[in-house]
Amino acid sequence: MYKRNAQGWSKHFDFMIVDEISLQIAFILAAVIRNHIWAYAVPLYRTMGITLILVDAVVLVLHNSLHDVVKRGVYAETIETFKHCFYVLAIAAIYMFATQTGDAYSRIILFVTFLLHLLFGHCTRIVWKTFIKKHGAAKEKKNSMLVVAASDTAEDILKRLSSDDLADFKITGVVLTEQTENKTIGGYPIVADMDGAADYIVREWVDSVYIDAPLTDEKVIKLMDDCSIMAVPTHYHVPNMSRNGVKRFSEKIGGTTVLTTSINYATPIQMLMKRCFDIVAGLIGSLIALIIMAIVGPIIKKQSPGPILFSQERIGQNGKRFKMYKIRSMYMDAEERKKDLMDQNRVKDGMMFKLDFDPRIIGNEILPDGTKKTGIGDFIRRTSLDEFPQFFLVLKGTLSTVGTRPPTIDEYIRYQYHHRARMATKPGITGMWQVNGRSEITDFEEVVRLDTEYITNWSIGLDLKILFKTIGVLFSHEGAM
Repeated sequence: MYKRNAQGWSKHFDFMIVDEISLQIAFILAAVIRNHIWAYAVPLYRTMGITLILVDAVVLVLHNSLHDVVKRGVYAETIETFKHCFYVLAIAAIYMFATQTGDAYSRIILFVTFLLHLLFGHCTRIVWKTFIKKHGAAKEKKNSMLVVAASDTAEDILKRLSSDDLADFKITGVVLTEQTENKTIGGYPIVADMDGAADYIVREWVDSVYIDAPLTDEKVIKLMDDCSIMAVPTHYHVPNMSRNGVKRFSEKIGGTTVLTTSINYATPIQMLMKRCFDIVAGLIGSLIALIIMAIVGPIIKKQSPGPILFSQERIGQNGKRFKMYKIRSMYMDAEERKKDLMDQNRVKDGMMFKLDFDPRIIGNEILPDGTKKTGIGDFIRRTSLDEFPQFFLVLKGTLSTVGTRPPTIDEYIRYQYHHRARMATKPGITGMWQVNGRSEITDFEEVVRLDTEYITNWSIGLDLKILFKTIGVLFSHEGAM
């Protein structure tokens, strides 16, 4: 799922906070200078202080005071800051007149607040701009972007995109619309031609694709369709597109206006809410994980010498690889024995691996009379205790509490284009397919359908619904494996 860039006033929420702080400091100092009082200790001034918070926010949003704030020079910033502070002063004066508190309230405090707000507001904006420009240029670019362009314009496009210091993407490869013998262009590797671009995307870490090529090229259209099937967001430079099945919106990338398509998108506020929820869940889950490991760890080591935790490389959002950890419920040679058990796999297309009775699980064995005996490994899998160390990764930000199941590498390399759509969001400990049958689902296409449905309809409310359902499944042990 694509995280849409903030638009309008929400794009500069940090500057809003900085300005609010500057105004409050100005107001408090003005009261100290004029009347030698702590403003918030006096009910009348406390009410004005709170009013100024609301007035400042309204002016910032309605007047759009922060439009192009990062790009403005010192002189332009001075003019814009003066206008903003004047509007705040004027509305505050109107408030005093409307509430008939003008006689009781010191006009000098209001005027000194205006002057100090002008000084502090201007200085803090300049300092904050300098900080984020330096921080933005030095920060690690976390999103991998593939650029598709014509040979004669590619270098200019790459130069323009790479000059955006505050962008959160990094260009990891280029696809040219024409055949070429060159291996690089503009300092970036040419990773595929148009015929092989989709195959490259389905196998590699690509978060989004930037396209600056004419729609008259059928290969460009096909690549965009393939990206839609794979749920890979595309940013098209020319805003002229009428394909169905994906969400579209215009935004700025590298100083250019593009039309972005994605299976779904989340606003910065939504992502912040999801991340805050994950942090809380991660802290609680990690604590529980430590307790579980302390209890079952010695039993596991006694029955199967080796580490308590099992690590495995998995595929995360948009093809990014990571190490996933679980409490070890299988014998140490489980991976080696897997190939000998493939003929018993309940998922016949091999896209996942499930057995009715897995002899690789610690304590599982078939007795001479045919009775199937289970042990500690089966217990921690049925109760999903083995999943709790994943909360360490939730706390780190690699996983989410609710998401899609991260596939293993051997599963991922067999993915077709539409399978890749389920990788469009951060993987989670629980998800749609886990609360709709889990082990009973043996058709991988059904897993893909459920995960794609989750991404398409994602909301904070849906995450909470799935979480409550997960708790019910855990207590009933339905679908556990």
